[in-house]
Amino acid sequence: MHLRPRTIPNSWMLDLSYVTLGAFLISVAVNWIFVPNQIVTGGLTGVGILFEYAFRLPISVTTLLLNVPLFIAGWKMLGGQAFGFKTLYGFLTLALFIQLNTAMRTIPLTEEPLLASIYGGIVLGAGIGIVFRGRGTTGGTDLLARLVQKLTGLSPGVLLLAIDGTIIASAAVMFSVERILYALVSLYVTGKTIDFIQEGLSRSKVAYIISPYHDQIKREVLHSLDRGVTQLRAVGGYTGEDREILLCVLSQSEVTKLKEVVRSIDPEAFVIVSDAHEVLGEGFRLPTV
Repeated sequence: MHLRPRTIPNSWMLDLSYVTLGAFLISVAVNWIFVPNQIVTGGLTGVGILFEYAFRLPISVTTLLLNVPLFIAGWKMLGGQAFGFKTLYGFLTLALFIQLNTAMRTIPLTEEPLLASIYGGIVLGAGIGIVFRGRGTTGGTDLLARLVQKLTGLSPGVLLLAIDGTIIASAAVMFSVERILYALVSLYVTGKTIDFIQEGLSRSKVAYIISPYHDQIKREVLHSLDRGVTQLRAVGGYTGEDREILLCVLSQSEVTKLKEVVRSIDPEAFVIVSDAHEVLGEGFRLPTV
């Protein structure tokens, strides 16, 4: 019986490439922008920045000392599948890059704190978003929140907010109250950048159309816009009458055309148009992860 040699699946290699690139960008944000400007981020990286200023302990060492016991506890309490090789690879790679890139602190991107908080948030958010696209993590406070949730039952979102809030508030003691404001700007930009990396540049729209002329509107949308339409059955809350709701997902540039089509058939149609932040499938972006 001939056995083929075992190989690492291409998807795993791609995921590890994402995690590696993301960890590198996070290290760039830390060493090139945040540390020279005394801006503290959330997570264990923020703790590392505080410890470096307070105790001269390298950020890479702090993140390793905190992540290793968290990883072991997570493996035992939450299961190896939840925190496996990618988590270990993620925080080890991040610590390595942070250590290797310390020379970047001598040539900061900017010495203006507001610009640093904005650009630092962009680079950090891009790094975290890319790690997420690789279905990985760099450990940190999200792992701590999961462990505390396991013990207390508290919401991980609330725990993350409390943990990151405590870390950032500590910057007032180490630096100044003003640095908290810059850190909050950075957190906001980081979150928006993560969303952008996860969802992409395109913004689609979803339209709900309620009209007694739904059949005509449906046919016109199918032929004029070449978009699919889903017909939903509903009941009017006030009248108790059966109604048909048309659901249509389209690009932002097609919204005006859709409204013109609906208005030409039924000027009194009830139309709701809202954002659809990510649409995957035929006619739109294919899923990548």
